[in-house]
Amino acid sequence: MGVPYVPVLGLVGTDLLARRDDMVIAPDPFGGSTQTVVARAMRPDIAVFHAHKADRQGNVSCGYAAETVILAEASAQVIVTAEEIVDRLVEKESVGAFLPSILVDSVVHAPLGAHPGGLTGRYPVDHDAMRAYVAAAQGDATFATWLDEHVFSVADHDAYVARVVPEAIRVAAAGSGKR
Repeated sequence: MGVPYVPVLGLVGTDLLARRDDMVIAPDPFGGSTQTVVARAMRPDIAVFHAHKADRQGNVSCGYAAETVILAEASAQVIVTAEEIVDRLVEKESVGAFLPSILVDSVVHAPLGAHPGGLTGRYPVDHDAMRAYVAAAQGDATFATWLDEHVFSVADHDAYVARVVPEAIRVAAAGSGKR
């Protein structure tokens, strides 16, 4: 929104503030007696979302409820990967969160692009891949090996899907009737 901070409701009295240096309690600037938590505004360089559908103009139907608009507005650039690219999306026909094209810089067709996470209504989380990632991330050497196997040695997205995504998840995605 272009502001240096924003009020956040519901955090006064919690222990969260003891762990965060980007939030403080401030008095009501209009003279009221309430105290409000204010958080330092963030400006991410890039926000990346994976969605059910996007159109060629950059309109996005996430297919799930999310705070995509507020994050997209805060970010310098927005990239959306999508299971499906269609000719035209209309907000009133959208499922879940809708991201208008004015907030989107790039759209990329990436079926199974949420892997190893799942995508509601399309395919489940790959729990084995998640566990392997967490285990690999425990050390620099193991993480470097994981990156080589899953990122750097894979030619493109299709090669990643063929090498890493289990057949059962590929079948689930294909069977959702939307891929």
